[in-house]
Amino acid sequence: MNELACRFCGRSLEHVFVDLGLSPLANSFLPADRLDADEPKFPLTVYVCDRCYLVQLPEFETPENIFSDYAYFSSFADTWLEHVARYAADMTERFALDSDSRVVEVASNDGHLLKNFADRGIPVLGIEPAANVARAAEAIGVPTLVRFFGAELATELAAEGRQADLLAGNNVLAHVPDLNDFVEGMRILLAPGGVLTMEFPHLAQLMAENQFDTIYHEHFSYFSFGTARAVFAAHGLTLFDVEELPTHGGSLRIFGRHEADTSKPVSARVDELLERESSLGLDDLEHYLSFDQQVRTVKRSLLDFLHGARDAGKAVAAYGAPAKGNTLLNYCGVGTELIAYAVDRSPHKQGLYLPGTHLPIHPTSKVFETRPDYLLILAWNFKDEIMEQMAGIRDWGGEFVVAIPRTEAVG
Repeated sequence: MNELACRFCGRSLEHVFVDLGLSPLANSFLPADRLDADEPKFPLTVYVCDRCYLVQLPEFETPENIFSDYAYFSSFADTWLEHVARYAADMTERFALDSDSRVVEVASNDGHLLKNFADRGIPVLGIEPAANVARAAEAIGVPTLVRFFGAELATELAAEGRQADLLAGNNVLAHVPDLNDFVEGMRILLAPGGVLTMEFPHLAQLMAENQFDTIYHEHFSYFSFGTARAVFAAHGLTLFDVEELPTHGGSLRIFGRHEADTSKPVSARVDELLERESSLGLDDLEHYLSFDQQVRTVKRSLLDFLHGARDAGKAVAAYGAPAKGNTLLNYCGVGTELIAYAVDRSPHKQGLYLPGTHLPIHPTSKVFETRPDYLLILAWNFKDEIMEQMAGIRDWGGEFVVAIPRTEAVG
Protein backbone atom coordinates (compact mmCIF):
# COMPACT_ATOMS: atom_id res chain seq x y z
CA MET A 1 0.00 0.00 0.00
CA ASN A 2 1.17 3.53 -0.71
CA GLU A 3 2.12 5.65 2.29
CA LEU A 4 -1.01 6.85 4.03
CA ALA A 5 -1.49 10.60 4.43
CA CYS A 6 -3.88 12.58 6.61
CA ARG A 7 -6.92 13.60 4.58
CA PHE A 8 -6.88 17.07 6.16
CA CYS A 9 -3.29 18.20 6.67
CA GLY A 10 -1.44 15.69 4.48
CA ARG A 11 0.95 14.43 7.16
CA SER A 12 2.06 10.79 6.99
CA LEU A 13 -0.13 8.50 9.12
CA GLU A 14 1.96 6.27 11.37
CA HIS A 15 -0.08 5.79 14.55
CA VAL A 16 -2.86 3.20 14.91
CA PHE A 17 -5.87 4.36 16.93
CA VAL A 18 -7.63 0.97 16.86
CA ASP A 19 -7.40 -2.18 14.75
CA LEU A 20 -10.76 -3.95 14.29
CA GLY A 21 -9.49 -6.55 11.83
CA LEU A 22 -11.16 -7.39 8.52
CA SER A 23 -14.83 -6.53 8.09
CA PRO A 24 -17.39 -6.31 5.27
CA LEU A 25 -19.07 -3.01 4.47
CA ALA A 26 -21.41 -2.43 7.38
CA ASN A 27 -24.51 -1.75 5.28
CA SER A 28 -23.92 -4.48 2.67
CA PHE A 29 -26.86 -6.64 3.74
CA LEU A 30 -27.19 -9.95 1.93
CA PRO A 31 -30.16 -11.71 0.30
CA ALA A 32 -30.49 -15.43 0.95
CA ASP A 33 -29.14 -16.39 -2.49
CA ARG A 34 -25.81 -14.67 -1.81
CA LEU A 35 -24.97 -16.25 1.51
CA ASP A 36 -22.55 -18.73 -0.08
CA ALA A 37 -20.91 -16.20 -2.42
CA ASP A 38 -17.58 -14.54 -1.74
CA GLU A 39 -18.06 -11.57 0.57
CA PRO A 40 -15.51 -8.76 0.25
CA LYS A 41 -13.88 -7.72 3.51
CA PHE A 42 -11.60 -4.77 4.08
CA PRO A 43 -9.20 -3.74 6.84
CA LEU A 44 -10.86 -1.73 9.61
CA THR A 45 -7.67 -0.16 10.92
CA VAL A 46 -8.05 3.42 12.12
CA TYR A 47 -5.19 5.91 12.38
CA VAL A 48 -4.67 9.19 14.21
CA CYS A 49 -2.68 12.07 12.76
CA ASP A 50 0.01 13.28 15.17
CA ARG A 51 -0.25 16.84 13.84
CA CYS A 52 -3.99 17.68 13.66
CA TYR A 53 -5.35 14.69 15.66
CA LEU A 54 -7.87 13.76 13.00
CA VAL A 55 -8.85 10.13 13.60
CA GLN A 56 -9.40 8.51 10.22
CA LEU A 57 -9.89 5.37 8.20
CA PRO A 58 -8.16 4.92 4.82
CA GLU A 59 -10.49 4.75 1.81
CA PHE A 60 -10.85 1.11 0.75
CA GLU A 61 -14.13 1.44 -1.15
CA THR A 62 -15.45 4.34 -3.20
CA PRO A 63 -18.33 6.46 -1.92
CA GLU A 64 -20.22 5.58 -5.11
CA ASN A 65 -20.20 1.89 -4.17
CA ILE A 66 -21.12 2.60 -0.55
CA PHE A 67 -23.81 5.26 -0.87
CA SER A 68 -25.44 5.06 -4.29
CA ASP A 69 -28.00 2.53 -3.03
CA TYR A 70 -28.24 2.85 0.72
CA ALA A 71 -30.06 0.80 3.37
CA TYR A 72 -30.36 3.50 6.03
CA PHE A 73 -33.61 5.50 6.22
CA SER A 74 -33.66 8.00 9.08
CA SER A 75 -37.44 8.05 9.42
CA PHE A 76 -37.67 4.62 11.12
CA ALA A 77 -36.45 6.04 14.45
CA ASP A 78 -39.07 8.07 16.32
CA THR A 79 -36.40 9.64 18.51
CA TRP A 80 -34.61 10.98 15.45
CA LEU A 81 -37.81 12.40 13.95
CA GLU A 82 -38.41 14.28 17.20
CA HIS A 83 -34.84 15.53 17.14
CA VAL A 84 -35.03 17.01 13.64
CA ALA A 85 -38.43 18.57 14.35
CA ARG A 86 -36.93 20.40 17.34
CA TYR A 87 -33.95 21.43 15.23
CA ALA A 88 -36.18 23.00 12.58
CA ALA A 89 -38.19 24.91 15.16
CA ASP A 90 -35.08 26.16 16.95
CA MET A 91 -33.20 27.22 13.81
CA THR A 92 -36.24 28.96 12.34
CA GLU A 93 -36.63 31.04 15.49
CA ARG A 94 -32.94 31.68 16.20
CA PHE A 95 -32.04 32.81 12.67
CA ALA A 96 -35.41 34.33 11.70
CA LEU A 97 -35.92 32.07 8.69
CA ASP A 98 -38.94 32.78 6.50
CA SER A 99 -40.27 32.42 2.95
CA ASP A 100 -37.38 34.55 1.66
CA SER A 101 -34.79 32.16 3.13
CA ARG A 102 -33.39 28.96 1.69
CA VAL A 103 -32.47 25.86 3.70
CA VAL A 104 -30.17 23.31 2.04
CA GLU A 105 -29.32 19.97 3.62
CA VAL A 106 -26.35 17.92 2.51
CA ALA A 107 -26.94 14.16 2.79
CA SER A 108 -30.64 14.84 3.28
CA ASN A 109 -31.59 11.15 3.40
CA ASP A 110 -35.37 10.65 3.14
CA GLY A 111 -36.17 14.33 3.60
CA HIS A 112 -37.78 14.36 7.02
CA LEU A 113 -35.59 17.14 8.41
CA LEU A 114 -36.27 19.44 5.47
CA LYS A 115 -39.99 18.68 5.51
CA ASN A 116 -40.19 20.48 8.86
CA PHE A 117 -38.92 23.66 7.18
CA ALA A 118 -41.06 23.20 4.06
CA ASP A 119 -44.15 22.88 6.26
CA ARG A 120 -43.30 26.36 7.57
CA GLY A 121 -43.25 27.78 4.04
CA ILE A 122 -39.44 27.99 3.89
CA PRO A 123 -37.89 26.95 0.53
CA VAL A 124 -35.73 23.82 0.85
CA LEU A 125 -33.35 21.73 -1.22
CA GLY A 126 -31.96 18.31 -0.37
CA ILE A 127 -28.72 16.87 -1.72
CA GLU A 128 -28.55 13.08 -1.41
CA PRO A 129 -26.34 10.65 -3.38
CA ALA A 130 -28.48 7.54 -2.74
CA ALA A 131 -31.18 7.51 -5.42
CA ASN A 132 -33.39 5.02 -3.56
CA VAL A 133 -33.43 7.23 -0.45
CA ALA A 134 -33.87 10.45 -2.45
CA ARG A 135 -37.02 9.00 -4.04
CA ALA A 136 -38.54 8.72 -0.57
CA ALA A 137 -37.78 12.40 0.02
CA GLU A 138 -39.38 13.44 -3.25
CA ALA A 139 -42.46 11.40 -2.32
CA ILE A 140 -43.05 13.63 0.72
CA GLY A 141 -42.56 16.81 -1.29
CA VAL A 142 -38.89 17.57 -0.59
CA PRO A 143 -37.00 18.51 -3.80
CA THR A 144 -33.76 16.52 -3.85
CA LEU A 145 -30.68 16.47 -6.08
CA VAL A 146 -29.17 13.00 -6.48
CA ARG A 147 -25.54 14.10 -6.34
CA PHE A 148 -22.44 13.84 -4.21
CA PHE A 149 -21.66 17.16 -2.60
CA GLY A 150 -18.41 19.04 -3.02
CA ALA A 151 -16.94 22.23 -4.44
CA GLU A 152 -18.08 21.45 -7.99
CA LEU A 153 -21.77 21.09 -7.14
CA ALA A 154 -21.61 24.04 -4.74
CA THR A 155 -20.19 26.23 -7.50
CA GLU A 156 -23.02 25.21 -9.83
CA LEU A 157 -25.69 26.00 -7.26
CA ALA A 158 -24.11 29.30 -6.26
CA ALA A 159 -23.95 30.35 -9.92
CA GLU A 160 -27.70 29.66 -10.15
CA GLY A 161 -28.36 31.95 -7.17
CA ARG A 162 -29.18 29.04 -4.84
CA GLN A 163 -26.88 29.76 -1.92
CA ALA A 164 -28.08 28.67 1.52
CA ASP A 165 -29.14 30.90 4.39
CA LEU A 166 -29.05 27.76 6.51
CA LEU A 167 -26.79 24.94 5.33
CA ALA A 168 -27.30 21.76 7.33
CA GLY A 169 -25.53 18.44 7.48
CA ASN A 170 -26.34 15.73 10.02
CA ASN A 171 -24.01 12.74 10.37
CA VAL A 172 -22.40 13.37 6.99
CA LEU A 173 -19.02 14.91 7.86
CA ALA A 174 -17.67 11.52 8.88
CA HIS A 175 -18.74 10.02 5.54
CA VAL A 176 -16.59 12.30 3.38
CA PRO A 177 -13.30 10.93 1.97
CA ASP A 178 -12.25 14.24 0.36
CA LEU A 179 -12.72 16.36 3.46
CA ASN A 180 -11.18 19.56 2.13
CA ASP A 181 -13.26 19.51 -1.05
CA PHE A 182 -16.43 19.00 0.98
CA VAL A 183 -15.78 21.85 3.43
CA GLU A 184 -14.72 24.13 0.58
CA GLY A 185 -18.06 23.31 -1.04
CA MET A 186 -19.83 24.43 2.12
CA ARG A 187 -17.96 27.72 2.02
CA ILE A 188 -19.04 28.28 -1.59
CA LEU A 189 -22.68 27.34 -1.04
CA LEU A 190 -23.15 29.34 2.18
CA ALA A 191 -24.73 32.77 1.59
CA PRO A 192 -22.61 35.73 2.82
CA GLY A 193 -24.68 36.14 5.99
CA GLY A 194 -25.70 32.50 6.24
CA VAL A 195 -25.17 29.87 8.93
CA LEU A 196 -24.05 26.29 8.57
CA THR A 197 -24.74 23.61 11.13
CA MET A 198 -23.20 20.17 11.22
CA GLU A 199 -23.89 17.33 13.62
CA PHE A 200 -21.48 14.47 14.17
CA PRO A 201 -20.56 12.04 16.95
CA HIS A 202 -18.08 13.61 19.37
CA LEU A 203 -14.76 11.78 19.45
CA ALA A 204 -14.44 12.50 23.16
CA GLN A 205 -17.64 10.53 23.81
CA LEU A 206 -16.61 7.74 21.44
CA MET A 207 -13.46 7.22 23.48
CA ALA A 208 -14.96 7.70 26.95
CA GLU A 209 -17.88 5.33 26.27
CA ASN A 210 -15.99 2.70 24.21
CA GLN A 211 -18.16 3.42 21.16
CA PHE A 212 -15.80 1.72 18.72
CA ASP A 213 -18.79 0.16 16.95
CA THR A 214 -19.48 3.55 15.34
CA ILE A 215 -16.32 2.88 13.31
CA TYR A 216 -17.02 1.36 9.90
CA HIS A 217 -15.94 1.85 6.30
CA GLU A 218 -18.69 4.37 5.57
CA HIS A 219 -17.17 6.62 8.28
CA PHE A 220 -13.87 7.99 7.06
CA SER A 221 -13.19 10.52 9.86
CA TYR A 222 -13.90 11.01 13.58
CA PHE A 223 -13.77 14.50 15.04
CA SER A 224 -12.99 16.32 18.23
CA PHE A 225 -14.28 19.88 18.30
CA GLY A 226 -10.72 21.18 18.13
CA THR A 227 -9.94 19.28 14.95
CA ALA A 228 -13.26 20.22 13.33
CA ARG A 229 -12.60 23.87 14.16
CA ALA A 230 -9.20 23.70 12.45
CA VAL A 231 -10.67 22.05 9.34
CA PHE A 232 -13.35 24.72 8.88
CA ALA A 233 -10.95 27.57 9.68
CA ALA A 234 -8.65 26.37 6.91
CA HIS A 235 -11.50 27.13 4.49
CA GLY A 236 -12.41 30.57 5.83
CA LEU A 237 -15.25 29.38 8.04
CA THR A 238 -15.44 30.30 11.72
CA LEU A 239 -17.18 28.04 14.21
CA PHE A 240 -18.97 30.56 16.40
CA ASP A 241 -21.03 28.24 18.59
CA VAL A 242 -21.32 24.59 19.59
CA GLU A 243 -23.95 22.49 21.34
CA GLU A 244 -23.50 19.10 22.95
CA LEU A 245 -26.31 16.68 22.09
CA PRO A 246 -27.33 13.24 23.39
CA THR A 247 -27.91 11.82 19.88
CA HIS A 248 -25.85 8.84 18.69
CA GLY A 249 -24.25 8.38 22.08
CA GLY A 250 -23.06 11.98 22.32
CA SER A 251 -22.78 14.38 19.38
CA LEU A 252 -21.77 17.94 18.64
CA ARG A 253 -23.76 20.49 16.69
CA ILE A 254 -21.38 23.11 15.35
CA PHE A 255 -22.45 26.51 14.03
CA GLY A 256 -20.33 28.11 11.32
CA ARG A 257 -20.22 31.39 9.43
CA HIS A 258 -17.96 33.10 6.94
CA GLU A 259 -14.84 34.48 8.59
CA ALA A 260 -15.74 37.99 7.36
CA ASP A 261 -19.23 37.86 8.92
CA THR A 262 -18.78 39.69 12.24
CA SER A 263 -22.51 39.79 13.01
CA LYS A 264 -22.30 36.48 14.89
CA PRO A 265 -19.83 36.70 17.81
CA VAL A 266 -18.03 33.59 19.01
CA SER A 267 -19.82 32.02 21.97
CA ALA A 268 -18.07 31.30 25.27
CA ARG A 269 -19.05 27.67 24.70
CA VAL A 270 -16.37 27.41 22.01
CA ASP A 271 -13.46 28.12 24.38
CA GLU A 272 -15.07 26.11 27.17
CA LEU A 273 -15.26 22.98 25.03
CA LEU A 274 -11.73 23.44 23.68
CA GLU A 275 -10.42 23.65 27.24
CA ARG A 276 -12.39 20.58 28.29
CA GLU A 277 -11.10 18.56 25.34
CA SER A 278 -7.55 19.53 26.28
CA SER A 279 -8.13 18.38 29.87
CA LEU A 280 -9.37 15.03 28.50
CA GLY A 281 -6.16 14.51 26.53
CA LEU A 282 -7.44 15.18 23.03
CA ASP A 283 -4.31 17.17 22.22
CA ASP A 284 -2.05 14.37 23.54
CA LEU A 285 -1.11 11.52 21.18
CA GLU A 286 -0.67 9.03 24.03
CA HIS A 287 -4.35 9.37 24.94
CA TYR A 288 -5.37 8.19 21.46
CA LEU A 289 -2.93 5.29 21.52
CA SER A 290 -4.56 3.84 24.67
CA PHE A 291 -7.91 3.27 22.98
CA ASP A 292 -7.10 -0.06 21.31
CA GLN A 293 -6.75 -1.78 24.68
CA GLN A 294 -10.12 -0.40 25.85
CA VAL A 295 -11.74 -2.00 22.82
CA ARG A 296 -10.24 -5.41 23.51
CA THR A 297 -11.80 -5.32 26.98
CA VAL A 298 -15.27 -4.77 25.48
CA LYS A 299 -14.79 -7.73 23.13
CA ARG A 300 -13.86 -10.08 25.97
CA SER A 301 -16.83 -8.93 28.04
CA LEU A 302 -19.39 -9.54 25.27
CA LEU A 303 -18.00 -12.95 24.36
CA ASP A 304 -17.98 -14.01 28.01
CA PHE A 305 -21.67 -13.09 28.28
CA LEU A 306 -22.71 -14.83 25.04
CA HIS A 307 -20.78 -18.02 25.78
CA GLY A 308 -22.18 -18.05 29.31
CA ALA A 309 -25.74 -17.66 28.01
CA ARG A 310 -25.27 -20.48 25.50
CA ASP A 311 -23.74 -22.79 28.11
CA ALA A 312 -26.71 -22.08 30.39
CA GLY A 313 -29.18 -22.95 27.63
CA LYS A 314 -30.36 -19.34 27.27
CA ALA A 315 -31.44 -17.89 23.91
CA VAL A 316 -30.16 -14.52 22.68
CA ALA A 317 -31.64 -12.39 19.89
CA ALA A 318 -30.47 -8.96 18.70
CA TYR A 319 -32.54 -5.82 18.23
CA GLY A 320 -31.52 -3.63 15.33
CA ALA A 321 -29.50 -4.09 12.17
CA PRO A 322 -27.48 -0.85 12.34
CA ALA A 323 -24.04 -0.44 10.84
CA LYS A 324 -22.61 -0.16 14.36
CA GLY A 325 -23.99 -3.59 15.22
CA ASN A 326 -22.26 -5.12 12.23
CA THR A 327 -18.93 -3.65 13.31
CA LEU A 328 -19.40 -5.04 16.81
CA LEU A 329 -20.45 -8.54 15.75
CA ASN A 330 -17.79 -8.93 13.08
CA TYR A 331 -14.99 -7.69 15.34
CA CYS A 332 -16.12 -10.09 18.07
CA GLY A 333 -16.59 -13.00 15.64
CA VAL A 334 -20.21 -13.54 16.65
CA GLY A 335 -22.58 -15.55 14.45
CA THR A 336 -25.75 -17.60 14.69
CA GLU A 337 -24.11 -20.04 17.10
CA LEU A 338 -24.35 -17.31 19.77
CA ILE A 339 -27.19 -15.04 18.57
CA ALA A 340 -30.18 -16.64 16.88
CA TYR A 341 -31.32 -13.71 14.73
CA ALA A 342 -31.76 -9.94 14.57
CA VAL A 343 -34.96 -7.90 14.26
CA ASP A 344 -35.42 -4.44 12.77
CA ARG A 345 -38.35 -2.09 12.16
CA SER A 346 -37.15 -1.17 8.68
CA PRO A 347 -38.81 -3.23 5.91
CA HIS A 348 -35.77 -2.38 3.76
CA LYS A 349 -33.68 -4.73 5.94
CA GLN A 350 -36.19 -7.44 6.83
CA GLY A 351 -35.65 -10.70 4.94
CA LEU A 352 -31.95 -9.95 4.46
CA TYR A 353 -28.90 -11.13 6.42
CA LEU A 354 -26.28 -9.19 8.34
CA PRO A 355 -22.98 -8.89 6.45
CA GLY A 356 -20.21 -11.18 7.66
CA THR A 357 -22.12 -12.81 10.51
CA HIS A 358 -25.16 -13.82 8.38
CA LEU A 359 -27.73 -13.35 11.14
CA PRO A 360 -31.20 -13.32 9.53
CA ILE A 361 -33.18 -10.08 9.96
CA HIS A 362 -36.83 -10.47 10.93
CA PRO A 363 -39.67 -8.08 11.85
CA THR A 364 -39.84 -7.24 15.53
CA SER A 365 -42.79 -9.62 15.95
CA LYS A 366 -40.31 -12.50 15.76
CA VAL A 367 -39.20 -11.74 19.32
CA PHE A 368 -42.69 -12.35 20.68
CA GLU A 369 -43.00 -15.56 18.68
CA THR A 370 -39.73 -17.10 19.94
CA ARG A 371 -39.48 -15.45 23.39
CA PRO A 372 -35.67 -15.25 23.79
CA ASP A 373 -34.15 -14.90 27.25
CA TYR A 374 -32.03 -11.91 26.24
CA LEU A 375 -32.47 -9.14 23.68
CA LEU A 376 -29.10 -7.59 22.83
CA ILE A 377 -29.72 -4.00 21.73
CA LEU A 378 -27.29 -3.29 18.89
CA ALA A 379 -28.83 0.14 18.19
CA TRP A 380 -27.90 1.26 21.72
CA ASN A 381 -28.25 4.94 20.79
CA PHE A 382 -32.02 4.32 20.67
CA LYS A 383 -32.14 1.95 23.65
CA ASP A 384 -34.79 3.87 25.61
CA GLU A 385 -37.12 3.94 22.61
CA ILE A 386 -36.45 0.25 21.94
CA MET A 387 -37.05 -0.85 25.54
CA GLU A 388 -40.37 0.99 25.50
CA GLN A 389 -41.40 -0.64 22.20
CA MET A 390 -40.34 -4.11 23.32
CA ALA A 391 -41.33 -3.92 27.00
CA GLY A 392 -43.44 -7.07 26.53
CA ILE A 393 -40.36 -9.31 26.74
CA ARG A 394 -40.48 -8.84 30.49
CA ASP A 395 -43.70 -10.90 30.51
CA TRP A 396 -41.64 -14.09 30.17
CA GLY A 397 -38.62 -12.83 32.13
CA GLY A 398 -36.71 -11.58 29.11
CA GLU A 399 -33.92 -9.07 29.72
CA PHE A 400 -32.43 -6.25 27.68
CA VAL A 401 -28.64 -6.20 27.29
CA VAL A 402 -26.17 -3.74 25.75
CA ALA A 403 -22.49 -4.28 24.90
CA ILE A 404 -21.45 -0.59 24.82
CA PRO A 405 -19.81 0.85 26.88
CA ARG A 406 -19.74 -2.53 28.64
CA THR A 407 -21.85 -5.68 28.51
CA GLU A 408 -24.63 -5.30 31.05
CA ALA A 409 -28.37 -5.71 31.55
CA VAL A 410 -30.32 -2.46 31.19
CA GLY A 411 -33.83 -1.30 32.00
